[in-house]
This record gives sequence, structure tokens and C-alpha cells, in this order.
Amino acid sequence: MTTVDTVRADAPAPRAARAWRTLRSSRAAVVGLAIVAVHVVIALLAPLLTSYDPIAGNASQALLGPGGAHWAGTDQYGRDVLARVLYGGRYALGVSVAATVVSVVLGTVIGCATALRGGWFDDLTGRVLDAVLAVPAVLALLVVVTALGTGPAVIVLAVAVVFVPQVVRVVRGAALAVVPADYVTAARARGEGTWSILRREVLPNIVDVVCVEFAMRASWVVLLISSLSFLGFGADPPTPDWGLMVAENRTAITVVPMASVAPIIALATLVIGLNLAADGLSKAWGVDRIREGF
Repeated sequence: MTTVDTVRADAPAPRAARAWRTLRSSRAAVVGLAIVAVHVVIALLAPLLTSYDPIAGNASQALLGPGGAHWAGTDQYGRDVLARVLYGGRYALGVSVAATVVSVVLGTVIGCATALRGGWFDDLTGRVLDAVLAVPAVLALLVVVTALGTGPAVIVLAVAVVFVPQVVRVVRGAALAVVPADYVTAARARGEGTWSILRREVLPNIVDVVCVEFAMRASWVVLLISSLSFLGFGADPPTPDWGLMVAENRTAITVVPMASVAPIIALATLVIGLNLAADGLSKAWGVDRIREGF
């Protein structure tokens, strides 16, 4: 094993240890990750935290204010607001995480491939992505959902259409800084294929950028999916979803304000947590998102 190979084999462990120590020293990252963790735990333990069915309604219990039986009151259909907020976290986190994973994975693969291949492939991909980016995000989402219908799978696809081009730009910028490295040149000289170089040489050196990108995109995905539900193109009633709850109860906000305020608070805290985590990770790992092409 050569000296270069020895250094490259031993480098990831110290680098990971330093990144973890730096991460723990970032108050924003710790607070943000803690908020997200609380949301995840609440969503998972929702059946244990409330005895009410988030879907079943009771007309005789409609529009009740907060009380002993219903801590956050009931909505216009007599459903417990707190139960719907707790279960709503499952839908928000589940669909948002799936959509973010698809967007970041596809964007990372395409971004690395364009940086490695260059030439006409990079130019063609850039022109296609520029055309997609020219369409406003909400309009692109509405077009996909209108054409294919609603449902979690369609929403994940729609979000991917919107965010993959943005992830490609960021990852491509990070990968371009790695491609000229000696170990990438050596891998090409050995005859390794594009995907082998991407997996073994490029991705390990931009994983910090990808992690920050994931956290940042997740916050925007949560907002976009909730916006879709609010507009009537996301979750189908009576699914417990925060955006749908605000849309259903906005006309009765003066009567039972908690039916609209509670899901707004839940959505806001989740987005704040994700943003704090992204900012903290960016500063802790020294990722300059502006330089990387954001």
C-alpha cells in the first residue's frame, strides 16, 4: 500500500471524529436536531399520547374549546384537535422524508455524474435543469399533481421534480472541487468506471455537503407539502395533516382558534428545527453553501 493510499484509508475516521466534535459544539445544530427528534418521537408515540381517533368525528362535540376532555378543543367535525396534530406529524414527516430522500439521492447522483463526465453531458443536463428551474416551484407542483392525481407517491414525485435540479447545482459545485484531485485522476488511470469513482472517490469527500443539503431541503419540502394540502392538492380528507387542518378550520378560527393555531405551531417548530440543524451543520462542517452553487 502506498503512502497516499495509507493517508486516504486512515483519513475518514479522524475526519468523522472531528466533524462530530465540532457538531456537538454547535448550539444551533444541537437545538435543531433536538427539536426534530422531539417531533419524530411524538409522531411515533402518537397512539400512546392520545386515546382519540384522529379521523372519527362526533357532530355533538363539534367546535368545542380547550377543556379537560379535549385539551386543544375539537374542530367543526367534532374531531379532537390534539389527536389530529399528533398524528399529523406522521404524515408530514413520512412524506417529507421520502420526498427529500428521493430528491437528494437523485440530485447527488446526477450532480456527481455531470461533474465527472463534463463536456456535452454536463452542458445538456445544465440546459434541461435550467428549464425546470425557470418554472415556479408551486406551479410545477400543481402541474404534476393535477396531471397525475393526489396521493403520497405523486407528491413525492412532484417534490422531486422541483428540488432535484436545485440539489444537482449544489452537489455539482462541490464535486467539481474534488474531480481534479490526484486520487480521482489515479482512479481514472486505473480504468475505473464513472459509478465506481463516484462511489469510492467523490461521494466520501462531499458527504458533508450532501448532509447539509438534505437538512435544508427537508425544511422546504415540509412547507411545500403543507402548502399543497392547504390548497387542496395534497392530503385527502380526513387524513390528519397540518396543512389540511388549517384549510378546514380557517373559517372557524374566531370560534375555535386552536384548530388552526395548533397545526401552525407544529409546522413552524418543525421547520425551525430543520433550519437550525441545517445552519448548525453548515457552520460546524465548514460548508459554504453559497460557494457550492446554492
